[in-house]
Amino acid sequence: MSPGTHTVAVIGTGKIGELMLSGLLRAGWPAGALLATARRAERREALREQYGLRVVDNLTAVVEADVIVIAVKPQDAAALLDEVGGKVPADKLVVSMCAGLPTSFFARRLPEGAPVVRVMTNTPALVDQAMTAISAGGHANGEHLALAEELFRPLGRTIRVPESQQDAVTALSGSGPAYFYLLVEAMIDAGILLGLPRQVARDLIVQTAIGSAVMLRDSGEHPVALREAVTSPAGTTIAAIRELERHGVRAAMLAALEAARDRARELAADNA
Repeated sequence: MSPGTHTVAVIGTGKIGELMLSGLLRAGWPAGALLATARRAERREALREQYGLRVVDNLTAVVEADVIVIAVKPQDAAALLDEVGGKVPADKLVVSMCAGLPTSFFARRLPEGAPVVRVMTNTPALVDQAMTAISAGGHANGEHLALAEELFRPLGRTIRVPESQQDAVTALSGSGPAYFYLLVEAMIDAGILLGLPRQVARDLIVQTAIGSAVMLRDSGEHPVALREAVTSPAGTTIAAIRELERHGVRAAMLAALEAARDRARELAADNA
C-alpha cells in the first residue's frame, strides 16, 4: 500500500493520535489523505496550523475515511460510539488505540460484521522507534491486519499477537518507556551522588542506555549473556548487582508489570 491509498481518520487526536498522524506525514502520507478530530477548539486549530491537516467533526470522519482510528481515552469510547457507531459502514476498518478495551467492546456498538483491529503502541513513535502490537477482532482478516501494519510501520516495529495477550503488551511495552525513564532518572541521581555534574551523568547514562539497547537488538544474545560479559569476578558490577538483588529490584519489576496488566483489565471492566 502506497501512502495516500486510503484516507485515514484519527478520532480523538490527543498525544497518541498525534504521534500516529505525525509519523504518517513523515513517511510521506499526504495531509489530504488524513483527517483528525478533537474536542477542544484550540486543539483543532493547533492540528491545522502545525500539520496542515483537515480537522473535521466525528461524523464526517467516519463517513469519509476508509480507516477509522479511535484514539480517545477508554472512558470516552462508549459515548463516542453512541454518537457515531451506527453510522460506521460495516466494510470500513476500525482501529482501536484505546488501552484496555477489547475488540468485543467495539463489536457490540458497531454494525454487524465491522472489522476491528486492536493496537497498542508506545511513545517512541515520536522518533520512529515505537513497538506496536496488533491483534485481530472477530471480523478482521489477514488483509485488515496487513493494512494496520502498514499504518503503524512508519512509527517503528510491529508485531502480531493474540488479543488475549494485549493487556500484557500494554504493561510491558505500552507503559514500558516510563520504566526506562524512571531507571535513567535514578541513575542520573546516583551519578550526582557520586560527584558527577548532572549533565555529565545524563550524557553517560543516556548513551549507555542507547548502546545497551542496540546490543540487545542486534547481537542476538540473551540479556543474561550480555550482563555476564560485564560482570567480572569480585568486580564493581557484581557488587552493584548484589545490592540491586538485595533491594528486590527484580521482584519489584515483576510486581509493577502485574499491576499495570491488572489496571488494563480494570479499564476494560469499568468500561464494559
